[in-house]
Amino acid sequence: MLRREDKLSENKVPRSRIIPGLIAVVGCDGTGKSTLSADLVEILNQYRVTERRYLGLVSGEDGERIKRLPFIGVWLERYLAARSSKTQNMRTRSPAWWVAFIMYGFSLRRSVKLRRVRHLAQRGVLVISDRYPQAEISGFHYDGPGIGVERVPDGFLTRLAKRENRLYQQMALYRPELVIRLGVDIDTAFSRKPDHDYDELRDKISVMEKINYNDAKIIELDSRAPYGEVLDKALDAVFSVAEIYPCRKGML
Repeated sequence: MLRREDKLSENKVPRSRIIPGLIAVVGCDGTGKSTLSADLVEILNQYRVTERRYLGLVSGEDGERIKRLPFIGVWLERYLAARSSKTQNMRTRSPAWWVAFIMYGFSLRRSVKLRRVRHLAQRGVLVISDRYPQAEISGFHYDGPGIGVERVPDGFLTRLAKRENRLYQQMALYRPELVIRLGVDIDTAFSRKPDHDYDELRDKISVMEKINYNDAKIIELDSRAPYGEVLDKALDAVFSVAEIYPCRKGML
């Protein structure tokens, strides 16, 4: 029998919650997350109300909108991408205090997005998320805390980083019903994303495959396979957890 103090201690440990109807598509850049998530939504909408949500920081669509700005669009998008990459690299020194504030703001925004996704799923909508926040490894590149307790000096920045960590720990308490993780090798990823930094892509591939998303159910798919095969396997996995039973013949 547990003693009273043991019960109190046990009750302080928050239990993770599965969000029924939430499917997360994760993986390194160049694995085809956006394409797969969009196609899943289009097909699954034939059987159940389905919506796509982006749970990263700044989507590719946002970057394209910046590029379309007159005169400075392309330059501005490249400049922001370069600055963002340097700041997000956890091997660099601590960000400036004002940059840390911005990073914390991005994390708060991500928390709000996840709350909206939870509400959607609670209303019975099947949600396909492109990316998913995690609290296991620091770094916006990996959808974790961006400031990084391990790289900031003592003082205000440490307190802000710890606060951001708690925010991600709270988000990580909510697990997707299924995580579809797309794998790729570095050369394939770089051939698909030649504008990305090679070493950064290699690092992201290595780290992303180690994340377990709070012991969520994960299906591993090789994005180098023919796309139709990847899509079929992803659909089979979603049909299984979402209890959708389509007629497979002629489904596509």
